Amino acid sequence: MTDPISIQCLCGAVHIELRGEPAARANCHCGSCRDFYGTPMLSATAWPASAVRVARGAVVTFAHPAKQMARAFCAGCGETMFGTNRLDMRVVPNSLAARAAGGDLPAALGPTMHLFYRHRVVDVDDRLVKYLDGWDGPEFVKEACGA
Repeated sequence: MTDPISIQCLCGAVHIELRGEPAARANCHCGSCRDFYGTPMLSATAWPASAVRVARGAVVTFAHPAKQMARAFCAGCGETMFGTNRLDMRVVPNSLAARAAGGDLPAALGPTMHLFYRHRVVDVDDRLVKYLDGWDGPEFVKEACGA
């Protein structure tokens, strides 16, 4: 991507600018993401910290009380603008980028994999590679149904 991507919260008070390329594009099924973001699966892009800038407004940050992760959100509407993971990457929910693009997630930001699929709470039937744990681990192999 050559042009920066601008996203904003629901109330419009906070604007975030994303520059460059995401380091990862994934659907995460880990228990930490499910619990911290309140969703059965977090579809997001991970960016180097230097690639994510608050362009307007200010975010409030909540650090997880026991894990190395935090959420940055709008104080007005409460929408999570990005998270910070244990690797200090900024994790931006795909729902924000899709809204900024008129409802459809740009192909350059679409997920390329599922992570921690062994911990899923919902099965996902798509063609993306499904790693049982992180992307350096074994892949999920769907068992063939007998006739």
